[in-house]
Amino acid sequence: MAKPVRFRGKWRIRPLNEKGVRESYVFDDLAEAKRKLKEREHEVEEVKRGARVAIRRDVTFGELCDYWIANRVPVKRSGKNDQSIIEKHFRPALDTVRLRDLNVRHADRYAVEHPDLDAKTIHNHLTLLTSMLKLAVELGWLVKVPTIRKPRIRLFDSDYSWLRTDDELRRFLVAAQGEGELVFTLYCTAVHTGLRAGELAGLRWEDIDFERRLITVQRSFAGPTKSGDVRHVPILDVLLPVLRTWRLRHPGALVFTNRDGGMLQKSARVFQEVLHRVLEAAQLRPLAPTKRRKHYIVFHDLRHTFASHWMSKGGDLFRLQRILGHKSPTMTNRYAHLAPEAYVTDYARLGAADQFTSKVLPFPQATTAPGR
Repeated sequence: MAKPVRFRGKWRIRPLNEKGVRESYVFDDLAEAKRKLKEREHEVEEVKRGARVAIRRDVTFGELCDYWIANRVPVKRSGKNDQSIIEKHFRPALDTVRLRDLNVRHADRYAVEHPDLDAKTIHNHLTLLTSMLKLAVELGWLVKVPTIRKPRIRLFDSDYSWLRTDDELRRFLVAAQGEGELVFTLYCTAVHTGLRAGELAGLRWEDIDFERRLITVQRSFAGPTKSGDVRHVPILDVLLPVLRTWRLRHPGALVFTNRDGGMLQKSARVFQEVLHRVLEAAQLRPLAPTKRRKHYIVFHDLRHTFASHWMSKGGDLFRLQRILGHKSPTMTNRYAHLAPEAYVTDYARLGAADQFTSKVLPFPQATTAPGR
Protein backbone atom coordinates (compact mmCIF):
# COMPACT_ATOMS: atom_id res chain seq x y z
CA MET A 1 0.00 0.00 0.00
CA ALA A 2 1.36 3.40 -0.98
CA LYS A 3 1.85 6.04 1.67
CA PRO A 4 2.90 9.72 1.68
CA VAL A 5 6.62 10.41 1.55
CA ARG A 6 8.62 13.60 1.93
CA PHE A 7 9.31 15.36 -1.36
CA ARG A 8 11.06 18.73 -1.61
CA GLY A 9 9.66 19.95 1.69
CA LYS A 10 6.15 18.67 0.92
CA TRP A 11 4.30 15.34 0.92
CA ARG A 12 3.97 13.17 -2.14
CA ILE A 13 1.62 10.26 -2.86
CA ARG A 14 1.91 7.85 -5.80
CA PRO A 15 -1.23 5.66 -6.05
CA LEU A 16 -1.92 3.27 -8.94
CA ASN A 17 -4.83 4.17 -11.19
CA GLU A 18 -7.39 1.73 -12.59
CA LYS A 19 -4.99 0.86 -15.46
CA GLY A 20 -2.12 0.06 -13.11
CA VAL A 21 -0.24 3.25 -13.99
CA ARG A 22 1.34 5.07 -11.07
CA GLU A 23 0.21 8.67 -10.55
CA SER A 24 1.88 11.45 -8.58
CA TYR A 25 0.35 14.15 -6.37
CA VAL A 26 2.11 16.60 -4.06
CA PHE A 27 0.53 18.33 -1.02
CA ASP A 28 1.70 20.85 1.55
CA ASP A 29 0.09 19.05 4.47
CA LEU A 30 0.57 15.41 5.55
CA ALA A 31 -3.03 15.03 6.72
CA GLU A 32 -4.33 16.27 3.37
CA ALA A 33 -1.96 13.90 1.53
CA LYS A 34 -3.27 10.93 3.54
CA ARG A 35 -6.88 11.94 2.92
CA LYS A 36 -6.33 12.37 -0.84
CA LEU A 37 -4.53 9.04 -1.03
CA LYS A 38 -7.40 7.28 0.68
CA GLU A 39 -9.93 8.98 -1.61
CA ARG A 40 -7.98 8.08 -4.75
CA GLU A 41 -7.55 4.44 -3.76
CA HIS A 42 -11.27 4.19 -2.99
CA GLU A 43 -12.11 5.78 -6.34
CA VAL A 44 -9.85 3.35 -8.25
CA GLU A 45 -11.43 0.41 -6.46
CA GLU A 46 -14.94 1.59 -7.43
CA VAL A 47 -13.86 2.02 -11.07
CA LYS A 48 -12.51 -1.52 -11.13
CA ARG A 49 -15.79 -2.84 -9.71
CA GLY A 50 -17.78 -0.89 -12.27
CA ALA A 51 -19.44 1.29 -9.66
CA ARG A 52 -17.89 4.47 -11.02
CA VAL A 53 -16.80 5.85 -14.39
CA ALA A 54 -13.10 6.60 -14.62
CA ILE A 55 -12.36 10.29 -14.20
CA ARG A 56 -10.23 12.13 -16.73
CA ARG A 57 -7.39 13.27 -14.52
CA ASP A 58 -5.65 15.59 -16.97
CA VAL A 59 -8.50 18.03 -17.75
CA THR A 60 -7.60 21.67 -17.09
CA PHE A 61 -9.87 24.39 -15.88
CA GLY A 62 -9.37 26.08 -19.23
CA GLU A 63 -11.05 23.13 -20.97
CA LEU A 64 -13.98 23.45 -18.59
CA CYS A 65 -14.20 27.17 -19.48
CA ASP A 66 -14.28 26.28 -23.18
CA TYR A 67 -17.08 23.77 -22.62
CA TRP A 68 -19.10 26.21 -20.52
CA ILE A 69 -18.81 29.00 -23.09
CA ALA A 70 -19.72 26.67 -25.96
CA ASN A 71 -22.63 24.87 -24.30
CA ARG A 72 -23.99 26.87 -21.37
CA VAL A 73 -23.44 30.53 -22.25
CA PRO A 74 -25.70 30.46 -25.36
CA VAL A 75 -28.71 29.15 -23.41
CA LYS A 76 -28.36 31.22 -20.22
CA ARG A 77 -29.94 34.61 -19.62
CA SER A 78 -26.75 35.60 -17.83
CA GLY A 79 -24.53 33.97 -20.46
CA LYS A 80 -22.73 37.16 -21.43
CA ASN A 81 -21.99 37.90 -17.78
CA ASP A 82 -20.62 34.38 -17.34
CA GLN A 83 -18.32 34.78 -20.31
CA SER A 84 -17.10 38.15 -19.06
CA ILE A 85 -16.26 36.74 -15.62
CA ILE A 86 -14.53 33.72 -17.15
CA GLU A 87 -12.38 35.71 -19.57
CA LYS A 88 -11.58 38.60 -17.24
CA HIS A 89 -11.14 36.82 -13.92
CA PHE A 90 -11.11 33.00 -14.09
CA ARG A 91 -8.81 32.33 -17.03
CA PRO A 92 -5.88 34.55 -15.93
CA ALA A 93 -5.71 32.74 -12.59
CA LEU A 94 -6.87 29.18 -13.30
CA ASP A 95 -6.69 28.45 -17.04
CA THR A 96 -3.83 25.91 -16.87
CA VAL A 97 -4.71 24.44 -13.46
CA ARG A 98 -5.83 20.81 -13.62
CA LEU A 99 -9.31 20.31 -12.22
CA ARG A 100 -8.02 17.62 -9.90
CA ASP A 101 -5.64 20.16 -8.33
CA LEU A 102 -8.29 22.78 -7.54
CA ASN A 103 -8.89 23.13 -3.82
CA VAL A 104 -10.17 25.48 -1.15
CA ARG A 105 -7.03 27.61 -1.35
CA HIS A 106 -7.89 28.78 -4.86
CA ALA A 107 -11.29 30.03 -3.71
CA ASP A 108 -9.88 31.60 -0.55
CA ARG A 109 -7.30 33.52 -2.59
CA TYR A 110 -9.91 34.84 -5.01
CA ALA A 111 -11.08 37.71 -2.77
CA VAL A 112 -7.50 38.63 -1.88
CA GLU A 113 -6.46 38.76 -5.53
CA HIS A 114 -9.52 40.89 -6.45
CA PRO A 115 -9.56 43.74 -3.90
CA ASP A 116 -11.51 45.90 -6.35
CA LEU A 117 -14.55 43.59 -6.12
CA ASP A 118 -17.08 43.85 -3.29
CA ALA A 119 -18.35 40.90 -1.27
CA LYS A 120 -21.54 40.46 -3.31
CA THR A 121 -19.59 40.35 -6.59
CA ILE A 122 -17.10 37.85 -5.15
CA HIS A 123 -20.05 35.76 -3.94
CA ASN A 124 -21.59 35.79 -7.43
CA HIS A 125 -18.28 34.83 -9.06
CA LEU A 126 -17.74 31.91 -6.69
CA THR A 127 -21.33 30.78 -7.28
CA LEU A 128 -20.54 30.56 -10.99
CA LEU A 129 -17.31 28.70 -10.20
CA THR A 130 -19.25 26.17 -8.12
CA SER A 131 -21.76 25.63 -10.94
CA MET A 132 -18.93 25.04 -13.40
CA LEU A 133 -17.26 22.51 -11.12
CA LYS A 134 -20.57 20.68 -10.63
CA LEU A 135 -20.74 20.38 -14.41
CA ALA A 136 -17.21 18.96 -14.41
CA VAL A 137 -18.40 16.24 -12.02
CA GLU A 138 -21.32 15.44 -14.35
CA LEU A 139 -18.93 15.23 -17.30
CA GLY A 140 -16.68 12.80 -15.47
CA TRP A 141 -13.80 15.28 -15.28
CA LEU A 142 -13.84 15.66 -11.50
CA VAL A 143 -14.63 13.34 -8.62
CA LYS A 144 -16.35 15.94 -6.46
CA VAL A 145 -16.60 19.68 -6.07
CA PRO A 146 -13.92 21.03 -3.73
CA THR A 147 -14.91 23.16 -0.76
CA ILE A 148 -15.59 26.76 -1.78
CA ARG A 149 -16.37 29.26 0.96
CA LYS A 150 -18.27 32.31 -0.21
CA PRO A 151 -18.43 35.63 1.66
CA ARG A 152 -21.67 36.10 3.54
CA ILE A 153 -24.13 38.53 2.01
CA ARG A 154 -26.38 40.43 4.39
CA LEU A 155 -29.88 40.80 2.96
CA PHE A 156 -31.00 43.71 5.08
CA ASP A 157 -32.58 47.08 4.42
CA SER A 158 -29.19 48.73 3.86
CA ASP A 159 -28.51 46.48 0.88
CA TYR A 160 -31.00 48.20 -1.37
CA SER A 161 -32.56 51.62 -1.90
CA TRP A 162 -36.21 52.51 -2.34
CA LEU A 163 -38.70 55.36 -2.21
CA ARG A 164 -39.31 55.17 1.51
CA THR A 165 -42.42 57.25 2.17
CA ASP A 166 -45.72 57.94 0.48
CA ASP A 167 -44.56 61.52 0.03
CA GLU A 168 -41.40 60.43 -1.82
CA LEU A 169 -43.48 58.16 -4.02
CA ARG A 170 -45.96 60.96 -4.74
CA ARG A 171 -43.19 63.44 -5.61
CA PHE A 172 -41.56 60.87 -7.85
CA LEU A 173 -44.72 60.14 -9.85
CA VAL A 174 -45.65 63.83 -10.10
CA ALA A 175 -42.19 64.53 -11.52
CA ALA A 176 -42.60 61.59 -13.92
CA GLN A 177 -45.69 63.24 -15.39
CA GLY A 178 -43.46 66.05 -16.57
CA GLU A 179 -41.63 63.59 -18.84
CA GLY A 180 -44.77 62.47 -20.63
CA GLU A 181 -47.52 59.88 -20.26
CA LEU A 182 -45.39 56.90 -21.31
CA VAL A 183 -42.77 57.64 -18.65
CA PHE A 184 -45.42 58.22 -15.99
CA THR A 185 -47.32 55.02 -16.84
CA LEU A 186 -44.14 52.94 -17.01
CA TYR A 187 -42.87 54.19 -13.64
CA CYS A 188 -46.31 53.92 -12.06
CA THR A 189 -46.60 50.32 -13.26
CA ALA A 190 -43.12 49.51 -11.96
CA VAL A 191 -43.74 50.80 -8.42
CA HIS A 192 -47.17 49.15 -8.19
CA THR A 193 -46.32 45.70 -9.60
CA GLY A 194 -42.65 45.06 -8.84
CA LEU A 195 -41.96 44.03 -12.45
CA ARG A 196 -38.36 44.13 -13.62
CA ALA A 197 -37.27 46.41 -16.46
CA GLY A 198 -37.13 43.52 -18.94
CA GLU A 199 -40.54 42.26 -17.89
CA LEU A 200 -42.04 45.71 -18.45
CA ALA A 201 -40.33 45.94 -21.84
CA GLY A 202 -41.71 42.56 -22.90
CA LEU A 203 -45.22 43.17 -21.56
CA ARG A 204 -48.02 42.87 -24.15
CA TRP A 205 -51.61 44.01 -23.88
CA GLU A 206 -52.70 40.40 -24.30
CA ASP A 207 -50.91 39.72 -20.98
CA ILE A 208 -53.20 42.15 -19.13
CA ASP A 209 -56.64 40.89 -18.09
CA PHE A 210 -58.63 43.91 -16.89
CA GLU A 211 -61.66 41.80 -15.91
CA ARG A 212 -59.70 39.45 -13.66
CA ARG A 213 -57.26 42.26 -12.80
CA LEU A 214 -54.20 40.14 -13.45
CA ILE A 215 -50.96 40.68 -15.35
CA THR A 216 -49.37 37.53 -16.77
CA VAL A 217 -45.59 37.93 -16.65
CA GLN A 218 -44.00 35.51 -19.11
CA ARG A 219 -41.25 37.26 -21.06
CA SER A 220 -38.37 39.70 -20.74
CA PHE A 221 -36.17 41.66 -23.15
CA ALA A 222 -35.26 38.78 -25.45
CA GLY A 223 -36.69 35.65 -23.91
CA PRO A 224 -38.28 34.22 -20.77
CA THR A 225 -38.36 35.86 -17.35
CA LYS A 226 -35.35 35.71 -15.03
CA SER A 227 -36.64 32.58 -13.27
CA GLY A 228 -37.93 31.09 -16.51
CA ASP A 229 -41.42 30.74 -15.02
CA VAL A 230 -44.76 32.38 -15.77
CA ARG A 231 -46.34 34.24 -12.86
CA HIS A 232 -49.41 36.40 -12.25
CA VAL A 233 -49.35 39.85 -10.67
CA PRO A 234 -52.51 41.62 -9.40
CA ILE A 235 -53.53 45.01 -10.80
CA LEU A 236 -53.99 47.13 -7.67
CA ASP A 237 -56.67 49.81 -7.36
CA VAL A 238 -54.15 52.63 -7.69
CA LEU A 239 -52.83 51.26 -11.00
CA LEU A 240 -56.08 50.13 -12.66
CA PRO A 241 -57.27 53.51 -14.04
CA VAL A 242 -53.73 54.39 -15.16
CA LEU A 243 -53.43 51.24 -17.30
CA ARG A 244 -56.96 51.58 -18.67
CA THR A 245 -56.27 55.15 -19.80
CA TRP A 246 -52.95 54.15 -21.34
CA ARG A 247 -54.63 51.25 -23.19
CA LEU A 248 -56.90 53.68 -25.00
CA ARG A 249 -54.07 56.03 -25.93
CA HIS A 250 -51.44 53.46 -26.81
CA PRO A 251 -52.89 50.63 -28.91
CA GLY A 252 -50.66 47.98 -30.40
CA ALA A 253 -49.04 44.78 -29.23
CA LEU A 254 -46.54 46.07 -26.67
CA VAL A 255 -47.66 48.02 -23.61
CA PHE A 256 -44.49 50.16 -23.55
CA THR A 257 -42.49 50.96 -26.67
CA ASN A 258 -39.72 53.21 -27.91
CA ARG A 259 -40.37 56.06 -30.34
CA ASP A 260 -40.30 53.66 -33.29
CA GLY A 261 -42.91 51.39 -31.73
CA GLY A 262 -40.37 48.67 -30.95
CA MET A 263 -39.43 46.99 -27.70
CA LEU A 264 -37.51 49.00 -25.12
CA GLN A 265 -33.94 47.74 -24.71
CA LYS A 266 -31.73 47.53 -21.62
CA SER A 267 -29.94 50.71 -22.66
CA ALA A 268 -33.17 52.69 -23.18
CA ARG A 269 -32.96 56.22 -21.79
CA VAL A 270 -36.20 55.74 -19.87
CA PHE A 271 -34.40 53.25 -17.59
CA GLN A 272 -31.46 55.59 -16.96
CA GLU A 273 -31.15 59.25 -18.02
CA VAL A 274 -34.89 59.97 -17.87
CA LEU A 275 -35.07 58.40 -14.41
CA HIS A 276 -32.22 60.64 -13.25
CA ARG A 277 -34.08 63.74 -14.47
CA VAL A 278 -37.25 62.67 -12.68
CA LEU A 279 -35.35 62.13 -9.42
CA GLU A 280 -33.77 65.56 -9.73
CA ALA A 281 -37.13 67.19 -10.43
CA ALA A 282 -38.59 65.41 -7.39
CA GLN A 283 -35.62 66.61 -5.31
CA LEU A 284 -34.69 63.04 -4.43
CA ARG A 285 -30.93 63.05 -4.01
CA PRO A 286 -28.56 60.71 -2.11
CA LEU A 287 -27.22 62.20 1.11
CA ALA A 288 -23.69 61.06 0.29
CA PRO A 289 -23.20 60.15 -3.38
CA THR A 290 -20.58 57.46 -4.02
CA LYS A 291 -18.84 56.20 -7.13
CA ARG A 292 -21.10 53.14 -7.11
CA ARG A 293 -24.35 54.96 -6.28
CA LYS A 294 -24.55 58.45 -7.71
CA HIS A 295 -28.35 58.68 -7.67
CA TYR A 296 -31.05 58.21 -5.04
CA ILE A 297 -32.29 55.04 -6.72
CA VAL A 298 -31.74 53.05 -9.90
CA PHE A 299 -34.60 51.63 -11.95
CA HIS A 300 -34.46 48.20 -10.27
CA ASP A 301 -35.08 49.94 -6.95
CA LEU A 302 -38.65 50.60 -8.08
CA ARG A 303 -39.11 46.84 -7.61
CA HIS A 304 -37.76 47.20 -4.07
CA THR A 305 -40.12 50.15 -3.58
CA PHE A 306 -43.14 48.02 -4.46
CA ALA A 307 -42.07 45.18 -2.14
CA SER A 308 -41.24 47.51 0.75
CA HIS A 309 -44.53 49.42 0.57
CA TRP A 310 -46.44 46.12 0.17
CA MET A 311 -45.03 44.87 3.48
CA SER A 312 -45.20 48.17 5.36
CA LYS A 313 -48.92 48.40 4.55
CA GLY A 314 -49.66 44.91 5.87
CA GLY A 315 -49.22 42.80 2.75
CA ASP A 316 -48.70 39.04 3.03
CA LEU A 317 -45.09 37.86 2.68
CA PHE A 318 -46.01 34.59 0.94
CA ARG A 319 -48.10 36.44 -1.65
CA LEU A 320 -45.25 38.91 -2.16
CA GLN A 321 -42.91 36.01 -2.95
CA ARG A 322 -45.30 34.81 -5.64
CA ILE A 323 -45.76 38.30 -7.08
CA LEU A 324 -42.02 38.94 -7.28
CA GLY A 325 -41.33 35.47 -8.67
CA HIS A 326 -38.76 34.50 -6.05
CA LYS A 327 -38.20 30.74 -6.04
CA SER A 328 -36.73 30.88 -2.54
CA PRO A 329 -38.23 32.83 0.39
CA THR A 330 -34.73 34.01 1.34
CA MET A 331 -34.81 36.97 -1.05
CA THR A 332 -38.35 37.93 -0.07
CA ASN A 333 -37.55 37.79 3.65
CA ARG A 334 -35.39 40.91 3.32
CA TYR A 335 -38.67 42.88 3.39
CA ALA A 336 -40.23 41.04 6.35
CA HIS A 337 -39.05 43.50 9.00
CA LEU A 338 -41.10 46.26 7.36
CA ALA A 339 -44.41 44.61 8.28
CA PRO A 340 -46.17 46.92 10.80
CA GLU A 341 -47.44 44.00 12.86
CA ALA A 342 -44.15 42.09 12.80
CA TYR A 343 -43.75 42.00 16.60
CA VAL A 344 -47.11 43.27 17.89
CA THR A 345 -48.26 39.86 19.07
CA ASP A 346 -44.93 39.20 20.81
CA TYR A 347 -44.69 42.20 23.16
CA ALA A 348 -46.28 40.39 26.12
CA ARG A 349 -44.96 36.94 25.29
CA LEU A 350 -42.61 36.80 28.31
CA GLY A 351 -44.98 38.40 30.79
CA ALA A 352 -46.60 41.67 31.79
CA ALA A 353 -44.62 44.88 32.12
CA ASP A 354 -44.66 44.94 35.95
CA GLN A 355 -44.57 41.18 36.51
CA PHE A 356 -41.01 41.29 37.90
CA THR A 357 -39.73 44.85 37.77
CA SER A 358 -42.06 46.17 40.47
CA LYS A 359 -40.53 43.68 42.92
CA VAL A 360 -36.92 44.14 41.86
CA LEU A 361 -36.20 47.70 40.76
CA PRO A 362 -35.59 50.18 43.62
CA PHE A 363 -37.09 53.13 41.73
CA PRO A 364 -40.58 54.00 40.44
CA GLN A 365 -41.59 53.52 36.82
CA ALA A 366 -40.89 56.42 34.51
CA THR A 367 -43.78 58.76 33.85
CA THR A 368 -42.15 60.87 31.16
CA ALA A 369 -41.00 60.06 27.67
CA PRO A 370 -37.44 58.71 27.29
CA GLY A 371 -34.87 61.46 27.03
CA ARG A 372 -37.08 64.13 28.73
